[in-house]
Amino acid sequence: MIPTRAHRLAPASYRVLHRFRFPEGTLPTAGLVNVNGTLYGAAESHGAHDAGTIFSVSVTGNVNVLHSFADGSDGAQPDAAPIDVDGVLYGTTQRGGPSGDGTVYSLTPSGTEQVLYSFTGGDDGTAPYASLTDVNGTLYGTTDTGGGKTGCDYSFGCGTVFSITTSGSEKVLHRFSGGADGGFPAASLLDVSGVLYGTTQTGGADGAGTVFSITTGGTEKVLYSFGRHHDGELPLASLVDVKGTLYGTTEYGGASGYGTIFAVTMSGKERVLHSFSGGPDGTYPHAGLIDVRDKLYGTTAEGGAGGGTAFSVTQRGAENVLYTFKGGSDGEFPYANLIDVRGMLLGTTWVGGGRQCLRHEGCGTIFELPP
Repeated sequence: MIPTRAHRLAPASYRVLHRFRFPEGTLPTAGLVNVNGTLYGAAESHGAHDAGTIFSVSVTGNVNVLHSFADGSDGAQPDAAPIDVDGVLYGTTQRGGPSGDGTVYSLTPSGTEQVLYSFTGGDDGTAPYASLTDVNGTLYGTTDTGGGKTGCDYSFGCGTVFSITTSGSEKVLHRFSGGADGGFPAASLLDVSGVLYGTTQTGGADGAGTVFSITTGGTEKVLYSFGRHHDGELPLASLVDVKGTLYGTTEYGGASGYGTIFAVTMSGKERVLHSFSGGPDGTYPHAGLIDVRDKLYGTTAEGGAGGGTAFSVTQRGAENVLYTFKGGSDGEFPYANLIDVRGMLLGTTWVGGGRQCLRHEGCGTIFELPP
Protein backbone atom coordinates (compact mmCIF):
# COMPACT_ATOMS: atom_id res chain seq x y z
CA MET A 1 0.00 0.00 0.00
CA ILE A 2 1.29 3.47 -0.87
CA PRO A 3 1.79 5.63 2.26
CA THR A 4 -0.73 8.45 2.63
CA ARG A 5 -1.20 11.60 4.66
CA ALA A 6 -4.36 13.15 6.03
CA HIS A 7 -4.72 16.88 6.72
CA ARG A 8 -7.50 18.31 8.80
CA LEU A 9 -8.98 21.34 7.04
CA ALA A 10 -12.19 23.27 7.55
CA PRO A 11 -12.66 25.71 4.66
CA ALA A 12 -14.73 28.80 5.35
CA SER A 13 -16.65 28.13 2.13
CA TYR A 14 -18.34 25.04 3.60
CA ARG A 15 -22.02 25.91 3.71
CA VAL A 16 -25.23 24.27 4.89
CA LEU A 17 -27.87 24.76 2.20
CA HIS A 18 -30.78 23.30 4.13
CA ARG A 19 -31.66 21.97 7.59
CA PHE A 20 -34.53 19.47 7.60
CA ARG A 21 -37.73 19.77 9.62
CA PHE A 22 -40.53 17.26 10.30
CA PRO A 23 -42.95 18.26 7.48
CA GLU A 24 -40.22 17.89 4.82
CA GLY A 25 -39.00 14.53 6.06
CA THR A 26 -36.05 13.74 8.28
CA LEU A 27 -32.93 11.57 8.26
CA PRO A 28 -31.77 11.89 4.63
CA THR A 29 -29.79 8.66 4.30
CA ALA A 30 -29.66 9.05 0.53
CA GLY A 31 -27.55 11.38 -1.54
CA LEU A 32 -28.83 13.74 -4.22
CA VAL A 33 -29.31 13.42 -7.97
CA ASN A 34 -29.01 16.33 -10.41
CA VAL A 35 -31.65 16.45 -13.16
CA ASN A 36 -31.16 19.41 -15.48
CA GLY A 37 -30.21 21.72 -12.62
CA THR A 38 -32.86 20.56 -10.15
CA LEU A 39 -31.74 18.28 -7.34
CA TYR A 40 -33.81 15.40 -5.99
CA GLY A 41 -33.40 13.35 -2.85
CA ALA A 42 -35.09 11.18 -0.24
CA ALA A 43 -35.65 11.43 3.50
CA GLU A 44 -36.25 8.09 5.19
CA SER A 45 -38.52 9.29 7.98
CA HIS A 46 -41.33 11.70 8.83
CA GLY A 47 -43.19 13.72 6.22
CA ALA A 48 -46.99 13.87 6.30
CA HIS A 49 -47.36 10.21 7.32
CA ASP A 50 -44.10 9.50 9.17
CA ALA A 51 -42.88 7.18 6.41
CA GLY A 52 -40.42 9.34 4.48
CA THR A 53 -40.48 11.72 1.54
CA ILE A 54 -39.13 12.41 -1.92
CA PHE A 55 -38.18 16.05 -2.35
CA SER A 56 -36.69 18.48 -4.84
CA VAL A 57 -34.17 21.10 -3.81
CA SER A 58 -32.80 24.10 -5.66
CA VAL A 59 -29.08 24.85 -5.73
CA THR A 60 -29.82 27.58 -3.19
CA GLY A 61 -31.37 25.11 -0.75
CA ASN A 62 -35.12 25.59 -1.21
CA VAL A 63 -36.81 22.21 -0.52
CA ASN A 64 -40.17 21.16 -1.98
CA VAL A 65 -41.79 17.85 -0.95
CA LEU A 66 -43.02 15.94 -4.01
CA HIS A 67 -44.41 12.90 -2.21
CA SER A 68 -44.94 11.79 1.39
CA PHE A 69 -45.09 8.01 1.72
CA ALA A 70 -48.02 6.63 3.71
CA ASP A 71 -46.47 3.35 4.90
CA GLY A 72 -49.12 1.45 2.95
CA SER A 73 -49.29 0.26 -0.62
CA ASP A 74 -47.21 3.24 -1.84
CA GLY A 75 -44.16 2.26 0.20
CA ALA A 76 -42.19 3.53 3.19
CA GLN A 77 -38.64 4.43 4.18
CA PRO A 78 -36.95 5.49 0.94
CA ASP A 79 -33.26 5.03 1.71
CA ALA A 80 -32.02 5.72 -1.83
CA ALA A 81 -32.26 8.67 -4.18
CA PRO A 82 -34.47 8.27 -7.27
CA ILE A 83 -33.03 8.29 -10.78
CA ASP A 84 -34.29 10.11 -13.86
CA VAL A 85 -35.41 8.20 -16.96
CA ASP A 86 -36.92 10.34 -19.72
CA GLY A 87 -38.19 12.96 -17.30
CA VAL A 88 -39.73 10.54 -14.77
CA LEU A 89 -38.17 9.63 -11.42
CA TYR A 90 -37.81 5.96 -10.44
CA GLY A 91 -36.80 4.68 -7.04
CA THR A 92 -37.19 2.14 -4.25
CA THR A 93 -38.56 2.04 -0.73
CA GLN A 94 -37.09 -0.35 1.78
CA ARG A 95 -40.44 -1.03 3.43
CA GLY A 96 -44.12 -0.73 2.54
CA GLY A 97 -46.22 -2.33 -0.14
CA PRO A 98 -48.93 -4.91 0.62
CA SER A 99 -46.55 -7.26 2.47
CA GLY A 100 -44.26 -4.58 3.89
CA ASP A 101 -41.20 -5.80 1.97
CA GLY A 102 -40.55 -2.71 -0.16
CA THR A 103 -41.51 -1.26 -3.52
CA VAL A 104 -40.30 0.14 -6.82
CA TYR A 105 -42.10 3.38 -7.67
CA SER A 106 -42.27 6.06 -10.34
CA LEU A 107 -42.80 9.74 -9.59
CA THR A 108 -43.42 12.63 -11.94
CA PRO A 109 -41.71 15.97 -11.24
CA SER A 110 -45.15 17.31 -10.31
CA GLY A 111 -45.54 14.66 -7.59
CA THR A 112 -47.74 11.91 -9.05
CA GLU A 113 -46.51 8.61 -7.57
CA GLN A 114 -47.22 5.10 -8.90
CA VAL A 115 -46.05 1.77 -7.50
CA LEU A 116 -44.56 -0.35 -10.27
CA TYR A 117 -43.79 -3.41 -8.15
CA SER A 118 -44.26 -4.57 -4.55
CA PHE A 119 -41.83 -7.14 -3.20
CA THR A 120 -43.31 -10.15 -1.44
CA GLY A 121 -40.38 -11.12 0.77
CA GLY A 122 -40.13 -14.51 -0.92
CA ASP A 123 -38.15 -15.54 -3.98
CA ASP A 124 -38.30 -12.01 -5.38
CA GLY A 125 -36.46 -10.47 -2.42
CA THR A 126 -37.13 -7.96 0.31
CA ALA A 127 -35.77 -4.56 1.41
CA PRO A 128 -34.50 -2.84 -1.76
CA TYR A 129 -32.09 -0.47 -0.07
CA ALA A 130 -30.23 0.98 -3.09
CA SER A 131 -30.92 3.24 -6.04
CA LEU A 132 -31.84 1.76 -9.41
CA THR A 133 -29.61 1.73 -12.50
CA ASP A 134 -30.93 2.43 -16.00
CA VAL A 135 -29.53 0.33 -18.85
CA ASN A 136 -31.19 1.16 -22.16
CA GLY A 137 -34.57 1.79 -20.55
CA THR A 138 -34.62 -1.25 -18.26
CA LEU A 139 -34.01 -0.69 -14.54
CA TYR A 140 -31.72 -2.89 -12.45
CA GLY A 141 -31.43 -3.06 -8.69
CA THR A 142 -30.69 -5.13 -5.61
CA THR A 143 -32.59 -6.29 -2.55
CA ASP A 144 -30.62 -6.47 0.65
CA THR A 145 -32.29 -9.68 1.81
CA GLY A 146 -34.81 -12.23 0.58
CA GLY A 147 -34.63 -14.37 -2.52
CA GLY A 148 -35.42 -17.67 -0.88
CA LYS A 149 -31.91 -19.16 -0.89
CA THR A 150 -31.02 -21.08 2.25
CA GLY A 151 -27.58 -21.43 3.79
CA CYS A 152 -27.14 -17.81 4.89
CA ASP A 153 -27.93 -16.11 8.19
CA TYR A 154 -31.58 -15.65 7.26
CA SER A 155 -33.82 -18.47 6.10
CA PHE A 156 -35.60 -16.21 3.62
CA GLY A 157 -32.48 -15.41 1.64
CA CYS A 158 -29.35 -13.31 1.27
CA GLY A 159 -30.56 -10.82 -1.32
CA THR A 160 -31.09 -10.57 -5.05
CA VAL A 161 -30.27 -8.73 -8.24
CA PHE A 162 -33.40 -7.90 -10.24
CA SER A 163 -34.52 -6.12 -13.39
CA ILE A 164 -37.76 -4.23 -13.87
CA THR A 165 -39.26 -2.45 -16.85
CA THR A 166 -40.74 1.02 -16.54
CA SER A 167 -44.15 -0.63 -16.92
CA GLY A 168 -43.52 -2.85 -13.87
CA SER A 169 -42.47 -6.26 -15.23
CA GLU A 170 -39.97 -7.60 -12.66
CA LYS A 171 -37.48 -10.47 -13.03
CA VAL A 172 -34.95 -11.88 -10.56
CA LEU A 173 -31.53 -12.24 -12.23
CA HIS A 174 -29.60 -13.73 -9.30
CA ARG A 175 -30.32 -14.97 -5.80
CA PHE A 176 -27.31 -14.76 -3.48
CA SER A 177 -26.48 -17.79 -1.37
CA GLY A 178 -24.37 -16.03 1.25
CA GLY A 179 -21.45 -18.26 0.27
CA ALA A 180 -18.86 -17.86 -2.45
CA ASP A 181 -21.14 -15.69 -4.59
CA GLY A 182 -21.67 -13.15 -1.78
CA GLY A 183 -24.56 -12.06 0.38
CA PHE A 184 -26.66 -9.01 1.31
CA PRO A 185 -26.05 -6.48 -1.50
CA ALA A 186 -26.85 -3.03 -0.08
CA ALA A 187 -25.37 -0.96 -2.92
CA SER A 188 -26.64 0.15 -6.29
CA LEU A 189 -25.21 -1.37 -9.46
CA LEU A 190 -22.74 0.26 -11.84
CA ASP A 191 -23.20 -0.11 -15.60
CA VAL A 192 -19.95 -0.44 -17.56
CA SER A 193 -20.57 -1.15 -21.23
CA GLY A 194 -23.69 -3.18 -20.51
CA VAL A 195 -22.23 -5.27 -17.68
CA LEU A 196 -23.29 -4.49 -14.11
CA TYR A 197 -20.87 -4.33 -11.17
CA GLY A 198 -21.70 -4.29 -7.48
CA THR A 199 -20.72 -5.25 -3.96
CA THR A 200 -22.05 -7.58 -1.29
CA GLN A 201 -21.60 -6.95 2.41
CA THR A 202 -20.74 -10.55 3.28
CA GLY A 203 -19.88 -13.84 1.61
CA GLY A 204 -17.08 -14.56 -0.79
CA ALA A 205 -14.13 -16.82 -0.13
CA ASP A 206 -13.44 -15.31 3.30
CA GLY A 207 -16.89 -14.08 4.33
CA ALA A 208 -15.99 -10.38 4.35
CA GLY A 209 -17.84 -9.33 1.20
CA THR A 210 -17.29 -9.26 -2.54
CA VAL A 211 -17.04 -7.21 -5.69
CA PHE A 212 -19.05 -8.96 -8.39
CA SER A 213 -20.15 -8.57 -11.99
CA ILE A 214 -23.44 -9.69 -13.47
CA THR A 215 -24.69 -9.65 -17.02
CA THR A 216 -28.15 -8.35 -17.86
CA GLY A 217 -29.01 -11.99 -18.54
CA GLY A 218 -28.12 -12.99 -14.96
CA THR A 219 -24.64 -14.54 -15.14
CA GLU A 220 -22.89 -13.56 -11.89
CA LYS A 221 -19.13 -13.68 -11.30
CA VAL A 222 -17.14 -12.71 -8.21
CA LEU A 223 -14.20 -10.47 -9.14
CA TYR A 224 -12.77 -10.17 -5.65
CA SER A 225 -13.41 -11.54 -2.15
CA PHE A 226 -12.43 -9.37 0.83
CA GLY A 227 -10.87 -10.57 4.06
CA ARG A 228 -7.21 -11.05 3.18
CA HIS A 229 -4.23 -9.04 4.46
CA HIS A 230 -6.18 -6.08 5.84
CA ASP A 231 -7.82 -5.41 2.48
CA GLY A 232 -11.16 -4.40 3.99
CA GLU A 233 -14.46 -5.80 5.19
CA LEU A 234 -18.15 -4.99 4.60
CA PRO A 235 -18.30 -3.10 1.29
CA LEU A 236 -21.61 -1.26 1.63
CA ALA A 237 -21.34 1.30 -1.15
CA SER A 238 -21.57 1.45 -4.91
CA LEU A 239 -18.52 1.45 -7.17
CA VAL A 240 -17.19 4.08 -9.57
CA ASP A 241 -15.39 3.34 -12.85
CA VAL A 242 -12.33 5.43 -13.69
CA LYS A 243 -10.68 4.44 -16.98
CA GLY A 244 -11.49 0.78 -16.56
CA THR A 245 -10.61 0.42 -12.88
CA LEU A 246 -13.30 0.17 -10.19
CA TYR A 247 -12.93 2.16 -6.97
CA GLY A 248 -14.90 1.77 -3.75
CA THR A 249 -14.89 1.69 0.03
CA THR A 250 -15.27 -0.86 2.79
CA GLU A 251 -16.88 0.26 6.04
CA TYR A 252 -14.61 -1.90 8.18
CA GLY A 253 -11.27 -3.63 7.90
CA GLY A 254 -7.96 -2.28 6.70
CA ALA A 255 -4.78 -1.84 8.72
CA SER A 256 -6.60 -0.33 11.72
CA GLY A 257 -10.07 -1.80 11.25
CA TYR A 258 -11.79 1.51 10.46
CA GLY A 259 -12.39 0.97 6.75
CA THR A 260 -10.59 1.34 3.45
CA ILE A 261 -10.56 2.89 0.01
CA PHE A 262 -9.74 0.26 -2.61
CA ALA A 263 -9.23 -0.23 -6.34
CA VAL A 264 -9.99 -3.42 -8.24
CA THR A 265 -9.37 -4.16 -11.90
CA MET A 266 -11.92 -5.84 -14.15
CA SER A 267 -9.77 -8.97 -13.90
CA GLY A 268 -9.99 -8.95 -10.09
CA LYS A 269 -6.66 -7.53 -8.96
CA GLU A 270 -7.26 -5.46 -5.80
CA ARG A 271 -5.14 -2.90 -3.96
CA VAL A 272 -5.83 -0.75 -0.91
CA LEU A 273 -5.36 2.96 -1.54
CA HIS A 274 -5.97 4.12 2.01
CA SER A 275 -6.73 2.55 5.39
CA PHE A 276 -8.60 4.88 7.73
CA SER A 277 -6.95 5.32 11.11
CA GLY A 278 -9.99 6.20 13.21
CA GLY A 279 -8.51 9.63 13.85
CA PRO A 280 -8.53 12.91 11.89
CA ASP A 281 -8.81 11.15 8.53
CA GLY A 282 -12.17 9.62 9.43
CA THR A 283 -13.81 6.37 10.43
CA TYR A 284 -16.19 3.93 8.72
CA PRO A 285 -16.75 5.11 5.12
CA HIS A 286 -20.40 4.23 4.52
CA ALA A 287 -20.62 6.03 1.16
CA GLY A 288 -19.05 5.35 -2.19
CA LEU A 289 -16.76 7.60 -4.22
CA ILE A 290 -17.24 10.02 -7.10
CA ASP A 291 -14.72 10.95 -9.77
CA VAL A 292 -14.16 14.66 -10.41
CA ARG A 293 -11.38 15.37 -12.91
CA ASP A 294 -9.49 12.18 -12.04
CA LYS A 295 -9.60 12.74 -8.29
CA LEU A 296 -11.92 10.74 -6.04
CA TYR A 297 -14.14 12.27 -3.36
CA GLY A 298 -16.10 10.65 -0.54
CA THR A 299 -17.21 10.79 3.08
CA THR A 300 -16.72 8.86 6.29
CA ALA A 301 -19.71 8.36 8.57
CA GLU A 302 -17.74 9.06 11.74
CA GLY A 303 -14.33 10.24 12.86
CA GLY A 304 -12.64 13.55 12.24
CA ALA A 305 -14.06 15.92 14.85
CA GLY A 306 -16.62 13.24 15.74
CA GLY A 307 -19.33 13.69 13.11
CA GLY A 308 -17.55 12.35 10.04
CA THR A 309 -15.39 13.77 7.26
CA ALA A 310 -15.40 14.70 3.59
CA PHE A 311 -12.18 13.75 1.82
CA SER A 312 -10.37 13.51 -1.48
CA VAL A 313 -8.01 10.76 -2.56
CA THR A 314 -5.85 10.42 -5.65
CA GLN A 315 -5.72 7.24 -7.68
CA ARG A 316 -2.28 6.66 -6.14
CA GLY A 317 -3.68 6.85 -2.62
CA ALA A 318 -2.86 10.34 -1.30
CA GLU A 319 -5.81 11.13 1.00
CA ASN A 320 -6.71 14.65 2.13
CA VAL A 321 -9.49 15.69 4.52
CA LEU A 322 -11.57 18.55 3.11
CA TYR A 323 -13.91 19.03 6.06
CA THR A 324 -14.60 17.52 9.47
CA PHE A 325 -18.19 17.59 10.73
CA LYS A 326 -18.59 18.81 14.29
CA GLY A 327 -22.07 17.37 14.81
CA GLY A 328 -23.82 20.64 15.54
CA SER A 329 -25.31 23.12 13.09
CA ASP A 330 -23.07 21.80 10.29
CA GLY A 331 -24.53 18.27 10.41
CA GLU A 332 -23.37 14.83 11.46
CA PHE A 333 -22.95 11.36 9.90
CA PRO A 334 -22.67 11.94 6.09
CA TYR A 335 -23.80 8.49 4.95
CA ALA A 336 -24.36 9.18 1.23
CA ASN A 337 -22.29 9.75 -1.89
CA LEU A 338 -21.36 13.29 -2.83
CA ILE A 339 -22.31 14.79 -6.21
CA ASP A 340 -20.58 17.43 -8.31
CA VAL A 341 -22.79 20.41 -9.18
CA ARG A 342 -21.18 23.30 -11.04
CA GLY A 343 -17.79 22.65 -9.48
CA MET A 344 -19.07 22.26 -5.91
CA LEU A 345 -19.52 19.05 -3.92
CA LEU A 346 -23.03 18.59 -2.53
CA GLY A 347 -24.14 16.00 -0.02
CA THR A 348 -26.38 15.17 2.93
CA THR A 349 -25.88 14.41 6.60
CA TRP A 350 -28.18 11.91 8.28
CA VAL A 351 -28.67 13.99 11.42
CA GLY A 352 -27.48 17.31 12.82
CA GLY A 353 -28.17 20.78 11.56
CA GLY A 354 -29.03 22.49 14.83
CA ARG A 355 -32.80 22.53 14.65
CA GLN A 356 -34.77 21.22 17.61
CA CYS A 357 -35.56 17.93 15.95
CA LEU A 358 -34.96 14.40 17.15
CA ARG A 359 -31.47 13.52 18.33
CA HIS A 360 -28.00 14.84 17.65
CA GLU A 361 -29.28 18.41 17.44
CA GLY A 362 -31.13 18.08 14.20
CA CYS A 363 -32.78 15.94 11.54
CA GLY A 364 -30.18 16.20 8.81
CA THR A 365 -28.78 18.68 6.32
CA ILE A 366 -27.90 19.37 2.71
CA PHE A 367 -24.44 20.91 2.40
CA GLU A 368 -21.92 22.08 -0.17
CA LEU A 369 -18.16 22.48 -0.11
CA PRO A 370 -15.44 23.10 -2.68
CA PRO A 371 -13.39 20.18 -3.98
